[in-house]
Amino acid sequence: MLWVIGMVRTVVLGLGMVGTIFSVGLESIKMGEIEPHGVPLANIELGIDIDEIEIVGSFDVDARKVGQTLYDVARGFYGMEEVPGTLKNVRVYPGISINLVDDLFPVKNISEDYQEALDKVYELLKRLKPDVIIDVTTTQEGEVYGDWSKYEEDVLDGVAAPSQIYAYLALRYAQEVRPIAYINLIPTPVANSPAIVEAAEKYGALILGDDGATGATPLTADLLEHLRERSRRVYSIAQFNIGGNTDFLALLDDRRNRAKRFTKSSVVQDILGYDVPNYIRPTGYLEPLGDKKFVAMHIMYKSFNGAVDEIIVNMRINDSPALAGYMVDLARLGKLALDAGLCGTVYEINAFYMKKPAPLGSKNIARILAYHKLLKLIEDIRIRNMIREEPLVE
Repeated sequence: MLWVIGMVRTVVLGLGMVGTIFSVGLESIKMGEIEPHGVPLANIELGIDIDEIEIVGSFDVDARKVGQTLYDVARGFYGMEEVPGTLKNVRVYPGISINLVDDLFPVKNISEDYQEALDKVYELLKRLKPDVIIDVTTTQEGEVYGDWSKYEEDVLDGVAAPSQIYAYLALRYAQEVRPIAYINLIPTPVANSPAIVEAAEKYGALILGDDGATGATPLTADLLEHLRERSRRVYSIAQFNIGGNTDFLALLDDRRNRAKRFTKSSVVQDILGYDVPNYIRPTGYLEPLGDKKFVAMHIMYKSFNGAVDEIIVNMRINDSPALAGYMVDLARLGKLALDAGLCGTVYEINAFYMKKPAPLGSKNIARILAYHKLLKLIEDIRIRNMIREEPLVE
C-alpha cells in the first residue's frame, strides 16, 4: 500500500555554502541530473519523495546575497557552473543579524528597527507558508533556556541568538497558522532548550537539533563504540579540523568556537561512560583549503595484557556537501514526523544526524546504533499510517 503525504515547503535560513549546495543538489536530483549520493535515507521508503521538497525561500543577512535569487547566488557569488534554472524562482530575503556577524561580511537586516524586523520576518513566513525551516546560519553562542518567560524576554529584547529568534517566530507561526518543523543544524541550543521544546509540544510543532554531525564526529562516535564493546580502555583522544570556508572563519571568534567545542566533545563520556583527556574541536581557518577541510584524529587505548594501541586517521572532507545531503533527509523527516502527529522533539532523528542530540540531557550514541533506531521509528510511523488508512469493514 502506498502512503502519500504531499509537498514539503521548505525555507532555508542562511545561504552560505551549505544552504547553496543543498539547493543546487536538491534541484539537480529532482531533474535526474545527479544521483542522491550522500543522502542517507535516499533508498528508504518514507512516503515522501525527494521530488516533493520545494524550496520556497531563503533568509540571509549578507548584503551581497540579499535580494538575489538562489540561482544568482550559486552562479554569481559561488561561481557554480551547473545551476538548475528552477532556482531563478526562489528569492533570498533579508533576515535578522542583531549585529553578531558584522565582522564576517557586509550586513543587511530586514529592518534597522528590531521590533519591526521581527514583524517583517514573521509576515514573510506567513506568505511563504513553510512546512519546514532548516537553519544553517553562521554559528553563534547561545543560552540554554529552561524558562519560557526568560526566553521570550530575551527574544523581544534582541538578546537571544539569531537561531533562537527565528525559532521563536516559527513557534508563533505554529500557534497562529499551522504546525511547523524547525531543524537546527548549528550548535546554538535550540532543540536543547527545554522552554523551546515544551512550547513546540504545546503548539504541535517540531524542533530538531542541535548541530549537524558530519565527517569526523560520527566516525569518532562509531570508533569509540567499537572500543567500548571490546572493553578497551581509552587513554586520550585528539580530533581537530581546519577549513577555509566561512564557517571556519566565524569560529575564529572564541564565543562561536565555544559553542562548537561543547557539541563536539559531548560524545566522549556519553559513549564510553567515563572521562577521557580529549581535544576535540575546530582549530583553525586556512583560506586556501576552501570548503575541503582537513581532519586528523588520534585515539590511544589499552588492550589485553596491557598492550597500548593507537588509531590514527587523516581525512580531507568536502564540508558543505556532507551536511547538505542530510538536509534532504531532514526536510522529509520533519514533515513525516509532523504528519504522524509527533511534536516537541524526536530523539531517534536527532541521535543520527546531530552532534548534540535533543532533548537536553540525551546521550550521544554510535551512529550505526542510531541508524537502526531511526529505521525503527520510520517503520513504526509507516505501520501507524497504514492502519489509519485501512477502510473499516462492516
